[in-house]
Amino acid sequence: MTRNYRYLFGPVPSRRFGRSLGVDLTPHKTCSFDCVFCQLGRTTNKTLVRKEYVPTSSVIEELHDWLGNDGHADYVTLAGSGEPTLHSRFGEVIDFVRSTTTIPVALLTNGSMLQDAEIRQAAASANVVKVSLSAWDQYSFEHINRPHPKLTLKSIVDGIWKLRALFSGELWIEVFVVLGVNSDPKDATKIAELLGAIQPDRVQLNTAVRPPAEGFVQAVPQEHLARLSKLLGLSAEVIADFSSDHSKDVKANEQTILAMLARRPCTVGQIAKVFGMHRNEVSKYIGKLMRTGQIHAQQEAGCVYYLTEGG
Repeated sequence: MTRNYRYLFGPVPSRRFGRSLGVDLTPHKTCSFDCVFCQLGRTTNKTLVRKEYVPTSSVIEELHDWLGNDGHADYVTLAGSGEPTLHSRFGEVIDFVRSTTTIPVALLTNGSMLQDAEIRQAAASANVVKVSLSAWDQYSFEHINRPHPKLTLKSIVDGIWKLRALFSGELWIEVFVVLGVNSDPKDATKIAELLGAIQPDRVQLNTAVRPPAEGFVQAVPQEHLARLSKLLGLSAEVIADFSSDHSKDVKANEQTILAMLARRPCTVGQIAKVFGMHRNEVSKYIGKLMRTGQIHAQQEAGCVYYLTEGG
């Protein structure tokens, strides 16, 4: 990336999307869910209010600049700090990318707003829509996703199903598995029933390989995810990245963050501010450093700090 942008981040390496340029359309943790596993922490503004949270013209201006000066990515991905479909003009951002470049657009959504026909129509202009679906009934939905009180799992599944009916692109469903919460084979079987009605193009299993919002959230071993994937059917695949990426850029960023943590403990937000990174990028590197045992987490005054081993 040629300069620091306010609404774009990356491109970052993604197991699903290759080299992915992120587009952030909401303030930090403005979302309709408060998922126990969220890598960005707890939701601070749980809402169903749709508005132009960030200026659409500024987002498009940054995309235009990036396309003219860098413009190399496998996907442009609407994701980031919250639920992108809460932005009232997210469809215009998709349309701009689709009309300006051949780079495909991916929309990462929790599906909560797809019950609205206008939002489904805007979402359908993306090349890929990836929706999260990790529960099978209202009780499990409220326990795992802690949604806005007006939301029901039934309405969300109905919205996804209606999107599938009009969408000519690829619909991917991500099932996020939390150990002891929705990791039992019978849970996977119940989720599989919902997936059978939706008929997505891909089903992907993920787990907490990055620091989650809640301390009780534990990752499910890769072998167990593989067994669950067979129960989900529809060529389900495990996309949780248990490996450590050794690409040049990733290792450079990991070492820079590690050097900082060796000097003093920091939160994800502090690291992001110092290095001009998006929290999603920082979370990716923190996850890898924790999995390789180079750092650990410590809670203090309600905040999670990361420090080097022995620090």
